[in-house]
Amino acid sequence: MTRLALVDLDDTLTDLSGAFSRWATEFAAQHRLPDGTAGWLVSARHEGPMDQFFAEVRQRFDLTESAEQLWASYRARIPQLVQLYPHVLDVLGDLRAAGWRIGIVTNGMRDNQLAKLERTGLANAVDGYCISDAVGLRKPDPRILHLAAQHCGTTLTSDDWIIGDSPRLDIACGHQAGIRTLWISHHRTWPQEQQPPHRIAADVRQAVRILLSEEPAPRAIAIPLPHPDAAPSRTD
Repeated sequence: MTRLALVDLDDTLTDLSGAFSRWATEFAAQHRLPDGTAGWLVSARHEGPMDQFFAEVRQRFDLTESAEQLWASYRARIPQLVQLYPHVLDVLGDLRAAGWRIGIVTNGMRDNQLAKLERTGLANAVDGYCISDAVGLRKPDPRILHLAAQHCGTTLTSDDWIIGDSPRLDIACGHQAGIRTLWISHHRTWPQEQQPPHRIAADVRQAVRILLSEEPAPRAIAIPLPHPDAAPSRTD
């Protein structure tokens, strides 16, 4: 039986936080903004839509460019700054060699996320990927996981996994879809108000070791696609 691991992109496979910090320093210098601006940008970054973030940035610093222009410039630059966490390509190769299919499921704009996948080599290291902007669905909507499985040439079952760093987006999405969940903690403490994941790993390298040690369920159950009753929302 082929098993499927669906993996988040930003701050799971790639160090987006590090790239964002470098971008913030560049942005503050380019626009000659006050001391402390880079720190404010980092602290103001959130999981929500980035068009809202850049609207806040434009208003706070009275910038002449529109929020859309600022966001577009960010999307063009950030793939050049982002890096994979150590050993990511190696451990994904180990997982595929063990017979797993791997898909990437990411919220974000198609141009931005696709550039990251291609520049880092991830596009050729997985069986498929699903970008929210391209499909009109966004985590934690579980329908995006079904689409990602289809992009990997399979269907979602109860024995499949989602791996990600966000309790609200990745782990909640996996619970709603009825699959197994693995949280990338980066040494953080799990928020007690959230339904806990099935397993926890500090990073993707440890997560793959966990998957390789897991025995499949005796009979995986195919999960029916949820009814399309939720309207797609604007992506990052």
